[in-house]
Order: sequence, then structure tokens, then C-alpha cells
Amino acid sequence: MPNSQKKKVSLGIFEKYLTLWIAVCIPVGLLLGRFFPSFGQFLDSLKAGNLSIPIGVCLFFMMYPTVVGIRFRDVVKSTKKPKPLLLTIIANWLIAPPLMTLYANLILTDPLQKAGVILLGLSPCTAMVMWWIMLAKGDLAQGLVNTTINALLMIALYAPQAAFYMGISNIPVPWDLIAYSVIFFIALPVFLGALSRQVIMNKKGEKWFNEIYLGFVRKISIIALLLTLIVMFSLKGEVILNNPPLVALLAAPNLLHYVTMIALTYSISWLSNWNYQTSIVTTLIGSSSHFEVAIAVATTIFGIGSGAALATVIGPLMEVPLMLSLTKLGLWTSKYFPRTMHTAK
Repeated sequence: MPNSQKKKVSLGIFEKYLTLWIAVCIPVGLLLGRFFPSFGQFLDSLKAGNLSIPIGVCLFFMMYPTVVGIRFRDVVKSTKKPKPLLLTIIANWLIAPPLMTLYANLILTDPLQKAGVILLGLSPCTAMVMWWIMLAKGDLAQGLVNTTINALLMIALYAPQAAFYMGISNIPVPWDLIAYSVIFFIALPVFLGALSRQVIMNKKGEKWFNEIYLGFVRKISIIALLLTLIVMFSLKGEVILNNPPLVALLAAPNLLHYVTMIALTYSISWLSNWNYQTSIVTTLIGSSSHFEVAIAVATTIFGIGSGAALATVIGPLMEVPLMLSLTKLGLWTSKYFPRTMHTAK
């Protein structure tokens, strides 16, 4: 019965036609940025430190619905599985940076554009990726543990890795943005999720919570995603539509990076005989990026109108359709996990 209930919730009109809504929101954002550039400029001016307030609000409402259903005992259980976490750390901090640097140097010639692409490769995602994990029906507790560890590692590793791979000393670390990310996209949603889960279950019961409340807040999370797309694409809509060859050039190393990291992490997870829920979490986190941090560092070092800043913006614009495609690939191939079970059949 619980499985059928979950299916009913997940097949609402928002999730059922999610690809269509995304396909609509992307051009809407582009057209807003192209014909109403003042709209994008106004949104871009709304910041708390380095964090875009509109994007921050949308990301929060994407995060809360993904963690409200997580039980504390599931998080504790996930901490006892060190191998998936270890693969995530190796993928994000030992493989992704030199790989993105290689692709940037092979494809791009402009030093600033290279720097922007490299900054994206150094930034493992700690916010939006939780939403993709929920959509792909992955292990949310494992995802929460992995993203939290990545957020902490970013504090220690981001600056020295950026200095090493870009050959620049004194890299400014956006401490405020990282702190906001940890507080507003991890700590606060987890706290409110645990609190509201307990309060609602005590008043309404577990059945009402699972069947009604979770379905409602997850619809809100999809609306937040679609609004995030409109905001993101409106910020650079004019540039994207006026210079598509440049956009394609900057997208190329990112695309190669995504494909390589997805193939690597998903294959290792399958060969390691992990279940699908764990494998898709490792793959999603191992291939996505924390674009807010990359954008903040690029604009601080090179300026808001630089090629580096533009490169950091192009990455997340293509990441959304790529992550959506990965969730569909994951669901389609989930039957092949774990490997030994499939082989036995």
C-alpha cells in the first residue's frame, strides 16, 4: 500500500508533465531577459551578501519538501555506509577539478572563460541536487549526509583548489555565501522539516502526512524549481540569445564534464553492487555543481561583466535539463541495480 500511495503522489499534474513545464519556463526566462533586461537587472540587485534573494527563496522551497519526509533514523543509518560517501568525496574533490580543467584547456582559448569553467568544476552542489534526488527516487537521507559533508569540505578545500588549478593566489572565498548555503539550504530546512513532521503527525497522523501534506509541499517545490529557471534564464537571456555560438562554446566543456562524471560514478556504483537508491545519489552529487559559489567567486575576482562570470552562468543553465535527463535515465535503469541480483535473474 505505501508504494501505491507514493506513486499517486508522484504522478500529479506538475510532476507528470514536469519536462513540459521546464521546456516552457526556459524560453519564458530567456524572453524576459531579452526584451525586458531591466527585469533581470532588478532581480540581480536583490542580494544578501553574495546570495541572490529570489534564487535563495526558491532554493529553500525546493529543499524543505525534499527533507521533510526524511526520518532521523534513516540519516543515522546512512552514516553507517561510508563507501558511497567516500566515492562522492573522491569524485567531487579529486576527479572533477582536474577533469574540468583538462576540458577547459582543450576547448577554450580565453583565459577568463577557462577560469569560470574551472570554478564550476570545483563546486559540488549542496542545494538543488537534493531536489533531483527526490525526483529520481534516491535515498534522501544518504543525499543529505553527502551534501552536508561536501558543504563542510568546501570551506577547507575550495580556495586552495581554485588557487592550484587556476594558478592564482589569494582566492577570495565567499564565506557568507557558503554559510548561507549551509544554514538556509541544509540546517534550516532539516530543522523545520523534522519539527513540522513531528507536529503534523501528532495532530493529523502519519497517513495524512504521507498522503496529503507531502504531496502538497512537493507541488510547491516544483513551482519553486520553475520560478528558479525563469529567474536564472532571465538574468542572462539577452546574452544567450544574442551570442548563441559563444554559449555553445562555453557549454561544451561542461557537457563533457557531466557526461564523464555521470558515466564514471554510475558505473562504479553498479560495479560496487550498491542498490539504485544509493547509486543515483552518488551519481547526482558527483556530477552537479554549486553554481552560486562559482558565480560569486568569478564576479569577485574578474568582475561581473567578465568572460569568467559569463562562463559560470552558462553552466547552471544547462545543468537543469541535464539533471532532469539523468533522473529519467536513473529511473529507466533502476531495474539493473544491484548488479548481482540482476545477474542472478
